[in-house]
Amino acid sequence: MTDARQYDRLFIGGEWTAPHSGTSFESIDPSTEDVWCEVALADEVDVGRAVDAARAAVDGAWGQSTSPTERGRLLYRFAELVRRDARRLAEIESRDNGKPVRDTLGEVNNAADWLTFFAGAADKLNGDQIPFRPDALAYTRLEPVGVVAAILPWNSPISLASWKLGPALAAGNAIILKPAEQTPVTMLELAALAQESGFPPGVVNVLPGDGAVGEALCAHPGVDKVSFTGSHETATRIMRSAAGSLKRCSFECGGKSPFIVFADADLPRALSVAAHSAFRSTGQSCAMAARMFVERPVYDEFASRLADRARKIRVGSPFDASTHIGPQTSSEQRDKTEAFIALGKQSGARLLAGGGRPAALARGYYVEPTVFAEVDNTSRLAQEEIFGPVTAVMPFDDESEVVAMANDSRYGLVGGLWTSNVGRAHRIAAQIRCGLVSVNTFRPIHYMLPYGGYKVSGVGRENGFEAVRAFTETKTVVVDLATEMPADPFGG
Repeated sequence: MTDARQYDRLFIGGEWTAPHSGTSFESIDPSTEDVWCEVALADEVDVGRAVDAARAAVDGAWGQSTSPTERGRLLYRFAELVRRDARRLAEIESRDNGKPVRDTLGEVNNAADWLTFFAGAADKLNGDQIPFRPDALAYTRLEPVGVVAAILPWNSPISLASWKLGPALAAGNAIILKPAEQTPVTMLELAALAQESGFPPGVVNVLPGDGAVGEALCAHPGVDKVSFTGSHETATRIMRSAAGSLKRCSFECGGKSPFIVFADADLPRALSVAAHSAFRSTGQSCAMAARMFVERPVYDEFASRLADRARKIRVGSPFDASTHIGPQTSSEQRDKTEAFIALGKQSGARLLAGGGRPAALARGYYVEPTVFAEVDNTSRLAQEEIFGPVTAVMPFDDESEVVAMANDSRYGLVGGLWTSNVGRAHRIAAQIRCGLVSVNTFRPIHYMLPYGGYKVSGVGRENGFEAVRAFTETKTVVVDLATEMPADPFGG
């Protein structure tokens, strides 16, 4: 896979193959609004081919004769190749989703770190011995769940693919990657690197396509688990589709994360992290600081200084080294963000910064970093995930009030608080209904830290060793060691 002309192929069963439909779709550069390449369009027939190839791998060489140590070695090699091609992968990712190259380069290198961590876990999947009876040996085995369908989002394709590839392959599964139609290209590049790494045919498969491909994967009886990152509305549809065969499902969905600042916090540090956490990735992350609750004595100062920082953020081309944030990934997402900004203006919230498109950027899906103050916590601006560079700042008076405000959300992915009071830090952390709560920092994402959400923010956890277990089935084995003939309950 060395040039865009080769993106007209799918990767199935270790081979580059034409899509059944013989058609392709366009990938748009969000910084220019131009088509930069065409990508093969998979369909339901291709889904069947990929599932068959993955099943053959699980039932064949990969599942039967590849040792855990060898699985780890292949993953280490995969990670090395990702690092080797990091610059190229980052530039392709930026062309596809609009993030600055400096950000995508960091994400590609992070993906290599994730693959390396899970490579080390491959030969450490130990079951337990259970002393349930003195004359029996009972133990558990952790076995691969089988064929995994990994359905990816468009905001951080390579990074989030590594969260699924690493644990799934370490546990001995075969995987079918379905990239978002907005950002398909880097998954094809990863397929080429998986092939170069030496994984047996069918272990890694890539099917670019539209929603119909994802639906076919979720409904296919040969898929044993669906791992999805995206909206909770789509996760709900996946659950319905997977119910027919009782597929295992794990979901990492959206967020509307509370960022709580008490008056005794280190304000300069909190402001610096707040600006980055609200606007990084052009707001296109489920773990953004989207709702900022600031204790009233420092509220006005914090809001004013945050707006000053927002106005200084440089919005521009992903390939300009001076750019802080790039465009939104699609025209649809930009339109959604602008609709929420208009809603905020109409609702009576006070616009402190941004609120429009950068005047100097006539083409591209650009939006200014936007700060609203005096936002009603029950409003759509505060309750719904925008997925754009927009944050809301709201005052509070005491602990009980801010806990109630923070938890007044259907989401529960990430939360953070800033305070110098150790007791308060532990009290608040225990009460916030989120899968990850941070104190005097925000969103500490790491391959060793379990990550996932409460409520509609998801089901299950990614990262950490428990992510590998999530791609396994637990089998209990009991061996009777008794030497005496057992009593016959029927008197025979």
